Amino acid sequence: MVALLVAGAFGLVFTLLGTPLFIRLLKKLSWGQFIRDDGPETHHAKRGTPTGGGIVFIVGSVLGYLVGHLVATGVPWTRVGVLVLAMMLGMGLVGFLDDFLKTRKQQSLGLGGWSKIAGQVLVTTVFAVIAINFPDENGLTPASFAISAVRDIAWLDLARFGTVLGVILFVLWVNLISVSVSNGVNVADGLDGLATGAAIFAISAYLFIGFWQSNQSCFNEQLDPAVAFKCYEVRDPLDLAVVAAAIAGSLIGFLWWNTAPAQIFMGDTGSLGLGGALAALAIMSRTELLLVLIGGLFLVVTGSVILQRAYFKATKRIYGQGRRIFLMSPLHHHFELKGWAEITVVVRFWIIAALFVAAGVGLFYLEWVSR
Repeated sequence: MVALLVAGAFGLVFTLLGTPLFIRLLKKLSWGQFIRDDGPETHHAKRGTPTGGGIVFIVGSVLGYLVGHLVATGVPWTRVGVLVLAMMLGMGLVGFLDDFLKTRKQQSLGLGGWSKIAGQVLVTTVFAVIAINFPDENGLTPASFAISAVRDIAWLDLARFGTVLGVILFVLWVNLISVSVSNGVNVADGLDGLATGAAIFAISAYLFIGFWQSNQSCFNEQLDPAVAFKCYEVRDPLDLAVVAAAIAGSLIGFLWWNTAPAQIFMGDTGSLGLGGALAALAIMSRTELLLVLIGGLFLVVTGSVILQRAYFKATKRIYGQGRRIFLMSPLHHHFELKGWAEITVVVRFWIIAALFVAAGVGLFYLEWVSR
């Protein structure tokens, strides 16, 4: 518990105090955001706002995790905690390359679409291979071959297809989750504080899930025998909660400077890093399908882009001219063009994100109660 509290508190203080220093550095380097000319007119004033701020909360998360374990003597760091942070760092590096190229070329496209996906796949594949190896004293690897919802689904165990095919299918499954979630957070990062606030809710869900799984772990010697049949076979869930606390705390401190009017943007460095962390937390905690609810806002926003493009292409083939469902995608820009103030869109989307997370956490707890 001490490690969890210290990790979150240190991450918050680090980003709250460190972000202004980073803003000054980025301004000296002329590391400013490029704004699309076809976007909402209100966004043109944001041109040149420092971007790449994800570096601050990624560093804050790593330091928060380490300090939390240093202060809480006797609580060792674990492979699952390090893997989540490594995934965050790896995806953040891909995003950093994209941010660097954008600021250097002063255009909205940094890395090409396929180049960015290739980088995400490379990071995720390394993560997946490590996560399915190195069992602990209880025989548990950081991740499981079984596709999971609230816990592993026995009849969806990919190991049934044999070792080689099982590993290939597992790597593909993990890539599907990670690339989808990281790009989902990236798409949602279009308004001041929108992705940051929504990510705080989603990451905090895994703080609760990890802490609850630790209390109800099959390897917890103090577990009440009366509820032992409900236990979770998850490796080091308390350390997952510590990582989630460090990330959530760092995001809260960053949001102070990222909320409207934003003095810094997280950039692809932050959005891809956050998506990687979310995916890793879901995979490690055996709640992969539950991420559809916990990250529901990111799914809706990304879905609006896919739907808009599909409808445009379909109507172009039928009528010879493409039509649109939304005034502009992603969805948050549609409401801006309808006349909603930016802060109104952000707060209402935060409410939606919180409701999705509440539904996800509620379903997680309901499954335990119903057993």
